Amino acid sequence: MSEPSKTKRPTQRTIAAKMGISVGAVSRALANDPQMAEETRALVQKMAKELGYSPDRAAQRLRTGRTQVINLILPPHEEILGFGTLLIRGISARLENTGYHLVVLPDFGPDKSAEQIQRVVRNKLADGIIFSRTMPNDSRIKYLLEVDFPFVSHGRSELATPHPFVDCDNYAFARQAAETLIGRGAKRLGILLPPERFTFRQHLLHGFMTAVRAAGVDYEILDGISLDSDANAILANIQKRFAAPDAPDAPDGLVLPGDVSGLAALAAIQDLGLVPGKDVQLVVKQTSGVFDLVRPKVASLYEDLSEAGEKLADLLLKRIAGVPVAELQYIQPIAGRPPASDTLSDPQLRALDVR
Repeated sequence: MSEPSKTKRPTQRTIAAKMGISVGAVSRALANDPQMAEETRALVQKMAKELGYSPDRAAQRLRTGRTQVINLILPPHEEILGFGTLLIRGISARLENTGYHLVVLPDFGPDKSAEQIQRVVRNKLADGIIFSRTMPNDSRIKYLLEVDFPFVSHGRSELATPHPFVDCDNYAFARQAAETLIGRGAKRLGILLPPERFTFRQHLLHGFMTAVRAAGVDYEILDGISLDSDANAILANIQKRFAAPDAPDAPDGLVLPGDVSGLAALAAIQDLGLVPGKDVQLVVKQTSGVFDLVRPKVASLYEDLSEAGEKLADLLLKRIAGVPVAELQYIQPIAGRPPASDTLSDPQLRALDVR
């Protein structure tokens, strides 16, 4: 009895034979060559999907010197609900049909991402890197600029040499949030800030101070906690502040730059018997849309992390292609409402590799 024949992996030659075109045309279509007719590209890509074609990455690397891999260094963001999922959704959507494969490298320790980045560059494991949580004098950015390795950071630095970035307009958020509270009658505002080592702390503080100084109202920076604090620590700290003997001087308006801190503050206020919107006004920066479902309703502004992910991937592809850094800097505006949520498509999920 003869052995059953093994199914051969489809190649570009297989697609070419099926469609009656050259292998070169297939290659150009799969690489999304803009000089080729869009209809032809779509037909070739449809046939490739039907046949279950996937590129031989080892052969590609030998031929082009590229890995066709993008690395995302992903730290935990406990203060932002769904941070990783939303960012990955956007990156994956932009990389779909580009031939690039997303590899997620988790970073669970302070300063560990610098080690991850050096390992990727040293071993040529990717063609480009995306990372976040930037600092004013960020050593990761300096290193990648020195070795001329393509990257885009989610966040800015204060380095003299320009670098590619996508950053939320945290100045605008804090200013708009404070102005909203002042417009609703708040006389003493409080804000929760990130740890001092992060660049976006200064952006938030600048926006907040611009609004309170213009209005001439009192303010305070919530002490003993930061945006990185555990939710229970934020809850306990805010409860202590509002229950203290000098509670009459407690803020009557709070600016909270994250979903979790907003939920913790809301719980703390209600546990004390205070009424949100009456005794204490809140404005939250949300990413998940959860505050659309919270009652009583809390004012919020929205940071679209899926859009940020798409933009990060788009700028990185352009950087890999040699586009000048000056054209690869984007400050993302704050929105009033989140877009309709969706889930990762099957092709996007197949493009994702978490290591």
